[in-house]
Amino acid sequence: MLTTDTKEVATQIKNKELVKERRRQIVDAAVPLFIERGYHKTTTRALAQATGLSIGSMYEYISTKDDVLYLVCSAIHAEVEKAVKEALGRPLVGKAALAEVIREYFLVCNRMSDHILLMYQATHFLPPKWQAKVLEAELRITDIFIKAMRELKNRGMLPELDDDTINLMGHNISVLGHTWAFRRWYFAKNFTIEQYIEQQTDFIMRFLVETKG
Repeated sequence: MLTTDTKEVATQIKNKELVKERRRQIVDAAVPLFIERGYHKTTTRALAQATGLSIGSMYEYISTKDDVLYLVCSAIHAEVEKAVKEALGRPLVGKAALAEVIREYFLVCNRMSDHILLMYQATHFLPPKWQAKVLEAELRITDIFIKAMRELKNRGMLPELDDDTINLMGHNISVLGHTWAFRRWYFAKNFTIEQYIEQQTDFIMRFLVETKG
């Protein structure tokens, strides 16, 4: 379930659960429209029709079309953080724990591949304040991978990798998840998501074990 209760976006409605429900409705309607028609060519009227709300009702939950795009980005990050943190809480240790985190992250990227594609296509249209928030969330997710690898190194389960190598690999993991969305037109015809996860996780683990710090 998408999390769209972002407090930064103004609303006239006091009922928080209703706000989450309606914003989820707006996000779900917006993604296919923005991808099919383009962000700028999608009118608020078309968005309201797809959402099943009147324009007036829709504007009770958002203020601008930029808000909708920001909510799409926020929904992606919320889902990823939720899945990754749940994976970290499972009774696994060492490399198995890192592999589980990578697996859950890639599965979310698969489920939300349209959202991720849209995020990369249209984020530059957002006002600077929203762009900064999106980038902060991306770095926060990448930091989860970085911290997991540092913990493995400290436990002696990885070689003495330097901080730059761990930092770079954290970003690589983040991008590999998004790559499934970018090249879905090819990957989905030639690999299942499970095969993709297995191959990429094996690549990541071999790199970490074989790299000298």
